[in-house]
Amino acid sequence: MTQVFDQYSTTDEVLAGVSLAGQRVLVTGVSAGLGVETARVLAAHGAQVVGTARDLAKAQGATHAVRDQARDGGSLELVELDLASLVSVRKCADALVADGRQFDVIIANAGVMATPMGHTADGFETQFGTNHLGHFVFVNRMASLLKAGGRLVNLSSSGHRYSDVDLIDPGFDQTEYDPFVAYGRSKTANILFAVEFDRRHKSRGVRATAVHPGGIQTELGRHLGADGLDNTLASINADLAAEGKPAFEWKTVAQGAATSVWAAFVAPGEDIGARYCENGHVSHVSDGMIGPISEGVRSYALDPENAKALWAKSEDMVGEQF
Repeated sequence: MTQVFDQYSTTDEVLAGVSLAGQRVLVTGVSAGLGVETARVLAAHGAQVVGTARDLAKAQGATHAVRDQARDGGSLELVELDLASLVSVRKCADALVADGRQFDVIIANAGVMATPMGHTADGFETQFGTNHLGHFVFVNRMASLLKAGGRLVNLSSSGHRYSDVDLIDPGFDQTEYDPFVAYGRSKTANILFAVEFDRRHKSRGVRATAVHPGGIQTELGRHLGADGLDNTLASINADLAAEGKPAFEWKTVAQGAATSVWAAFVAPGEDIGARYCENGHVSHVSDGMIGPISEGVRSYALDPENAKALWAKSEDMVGEQF
C-alpha cells in the first residue's frame, strides 16, 4: 500500500526505508533553511549532494549537520552560485558540465521573497531575475547532465496566486512595483518553467514538477520585517476565524522540505510531471476564492501555452536559446 503523506510529514518520514546510495543530486541554496534540510536528509540516505550557495563561507558553517549525518556514501560538495548574476550562473553551470558527472535529480530550491524594488546584475527585476531567470539559465545549461529518468523539482509557492506572469512588463517598467505581485510572478514562472521543461524532456523519462513547501519561518521572509510578518499573520488568522478554522501554525523546516524530497524520489514520475504539489501530494486546480493557506494551484500556472510563451520570453531576456 502506498504511503500517504500530509502537511505534518517530515523529510525523514518521507524517505523512511529509501536508499539513495549512488544517486547524485544538485540542490540550489544550501546556506540556510530548506536547502540545508534537503541536503541533510539526502546525504543521510546515501546521496552525493552538490549544493550551491552565493556565500560559500556561510554555507560551510550552515551545513555541519549535512556532513555529520551523511551515511552509506552520502556526501556534500559546495559550489559557488549567485542566481542574481548570469555571469555566475553560466560559470557554475559550465564548470559542472565540464566535470561531466551526471545528476539523478536537480532541486531548484534557492530564492528570495518580497524584496524592495531592485535589479539583478543583469538589470532584471530582483525576484523574477533571481527566482526564475537565474534558475532558467542554470538548469537549461546543464540539462544534458540529467540522467534519463531523472527529475527537476522547482520550489514554487502558494504565493503564485498573487499574480500570473506579465510577459509585456516583467520588470515593472510601466506598472507600479508591488513586492508580493513581483513574488507571485516569479513563483508562477517557477511552475510554468517546470511545465515546459517536462514537455521538452519527458521523452527520455525526465520529469519536472513544482512544489509549495508551506509556511515556514526561514530567512526567506527577512524582507517582511517583524511588523509585516505580524500583520500578515493577523490577516490570515482573521480569515481562518471567520471560516471557523483554527489559527495558522508554522511548519517546521523538516516538514517544509518534505514535499521536495517526496516529489524527487518517492512519487511516481507520471503523477507529478508538469504538476504542482504540496503537502506530500499533487494539488488540484482552483481558480475561485481560496484562503491564504488553503491548497490549490491557479490554472494559469499550469497552462502549456503560457509555459511556452514564458520560455520564449525568458530566452529573449537572457539572450540564449535552449
